[in-house]
Amino acid sequence: MIKVLIADDEPLITAGIRAVLESAGDLEVVAVAADGREALDAARRHRVDVALLDLAMPVVDGLTAAAALSGPRVVLLTAFGDEANVRRALRQGVDGFVLKNCAPDELIRAVRAAHAGEAYLSPAVARQVLGMVGGHPGREDAARRLAVLTPRESDIVALVAEGLSNAEIGERVHLSEGTIKTYVSRVLAKLGCANRVQVALLVRDATGHG
Repeated sequence: MIKVLIADDEPLITAGIRAVLESAGDLEVVAVAADGREALDAARRHRVDVALLDLAMPVVDGLTAAAALSGPRVVLLTAFGDEANVRRALRQGVDGFVLKNCAPDELIRAVRAAHAGEAYLSPAVARQVLGMVGGHPGREDAARRLAVLTPRESDIVALVAEGLSNAEIGERVHLSEGTIKTYVSRVLAKLGCANRVQVALLVRDATGHG
């Protein structure tokens, strides 16, 4: 079972998220918190695998709590239109980023992907979140960084930026999931990216669109 912590200051939202996650069968909500400080305490006590944190919480916000967590994977939740800290959160290297109005199956996939070490960024979320953060002045620098990739690595990076999992990429390019995992690890190191979300942002910066 994947042990999950939910941190959100709205009890109804917490209850809804809990019901969705526990319907999956392989996810267990072991703790809930109403703010970032409670989340940090709960994560230490329960040794959670994935922390699902609301970006905007009282006392300690989700982004600050994410930076302070060591051990659990982190997926941040936000309401649409909360642009202020989105790019900071993605650049910081969080393992997933989902909108509060996402479909239940997307939420489940985000937690599973984070637990597996695959940062979650579905095509739908990419369009919304990357669209929110807008352009970035480092277009030439981003293109220069991507230029170090081989043609095969470039193909895989483009699919990572679309939000595809290793298994889905493997199907597209006719390689095993294990081989794709090796490729992704290699390109993350080459590009200096912490995870797949940062790869998606780098591609967006280089091309000027999501």
